Amino acid sequence: SFGSAWSSVFLNTLTPKFYVALTGTSSLISGLILIFEWWYFRKYGTSFIEQVSVSHLRPLLGGVESSSATGLFSSVNGEAEPRPSVSECKVWRNPLNLFRGAEYNRYTWVTGKEPLTYYDMNLSAQDHQTFFTGDTQQLRPEDAVMQKAWRERNPQARIRAAYQAIEMNHECAAAYVLLAEEEATTITEAERLFKKALTGKDINLLVYIKRRLAMCARKLGRIKEAVKMMRDLMKEFPLLGMLNIHENLLEALLELQAYADVQAVLAKYDDISLPKSATICYTSALLKARAVSDKFSPEAASRRGLSTAEMNAVEAIHRAVEFNPHVPKYLLEMKSLILPPEHILKRGDSEAVAYAFFHLQHWKRAEGALNLLHCTWEGSMYYSYFFFCLPLPWLYITFKLLPHRFSFHEVSVYPKKELPFFILFTAGLCSFTAMLAMLTHQFPELMGVFAKAFFSTLFAPLGFFADKMESFMPSSFWHQLTQI
Repeated sequence: SFGSAWSSVFLNTLTPKFYVALTGTSSLISGLILIFEWWYFRKYGTSFIEQVSVSHLRPLLGGVESSSATGLFSSVNGEAEPRPSVSECKVWRNPLNLFRGAEYNRYTWVTGKEPLTYYDMNLSAQDHQTFFTGDTQQLRPEDAVMQKAWRERNPQARIRAAYQAIEMNHECAAAYVLLAEEEATTITEAERLFKKALTGKDINLLVYIKRRLAMCARKLGRIKEAVKMMRDLMKEFPLLGMLNIHENLLEALLELQAYADVQAVLAKYDDISLPKSATICYTSALLKARAVSDKFSPEAASRRGLSTAEMNAVEAIHRAVEFNPHVPKYLLEMKSLILPPEHILKRGDSEAVAYAFFHLQHWKRAEGALNLLHCTWEGSMYYSYFFFCLPLPWLYITFKLLPHRFSFHEVSVYPKKELPFFILFTAGLCSFTAMLAMLTHQFPELMGVFAKAFFSTLFAPLGFFADKMESFMPSSFWHQLTQI
């Protein structure tokens, strides 16, 4: 038959050199793919092929998020709770972000390392441009200068633009804000510039300035004054809850060790209808742990069982770890802290860094709290499949928010991912084809026999199909087809 004859002729024309070239080329290509996949996995914590498949191919094929990312997880008491939607995992302004001139830049001067990524700073520029500009139809000349200043990538160019805006209008509040954030080298100097900016009338600017003034007071040790300013601000602008001013207030109250006031704030904001945060979850856990941690002993608890108060503390820690499992390693100092970014991804490593940077001291102050956290966290690792794992696109944003490219911070990925399937697959393919190339080069005749037998078996169904087609079609069909 035509199909069988064609297969036989094709296989007989293949020489051992062809098989060596085929296997060698396959080994080279799969090796290059393996090297790229490994490099991408080391840099971003995920497989490139997997990320492209999930991000681009699945939507085209009409796929949906897998149940592992959007399904249910069990709570510590065994009841099923709905997993928060992916929309909760979005980038937020860090409510406790540091001052660029007085804090971030000082770190750069000392270490020579940039603590902020370009992606993070670009988000801040967009925030300032949107938050401080107001109605673009009624821009004054100094506002137009400031709008351009926020977009400048060079810090000195931004500072020059701020001075230019002040020359146009000595009461340009946005310009003083920029100078306080970026030119002031001390918190005292930043506070002085923010007070100059209080002459502005824009509501957004006033809220931002008063909040930063409260943060200046907190950093300068005037904690009671800072608490009063934050409370007044929350009372004056109650609808601006999305700014998370209560997180600033919680940190200041913890510094005062005003735990009853902390509990009162948590009672208001630790609500099922409000977005959660690491600050809310871990502060709640800290208060409950503090009540029992000074006398807690794992050995005694294993003998007599947990008391009601201890069980409440353990459940609160479980709840916090379920929300953000990256935090415990920073609080337990199993991983080095870096300066927090200006933006955080909730439930991600960036939020964990920001929380631990400001709250580690409060956990240390509560005797035995870190010990209870350690015991509970180690136990919760057995149930790590209940913990939240960021979807791949959000995981990529975490890498863009933290300065991992400069090798002084290893971004936490949780649960710890095993080697992706595609790396293992390409490694196996590369090894297999390399072995075939070597065997073909050493034993060409024998490998040629095996190859012909393999291809004969592979093409057998095709030959059978061609024979059937030939029996149903006229004998002159193939001749007429070649004449087209």
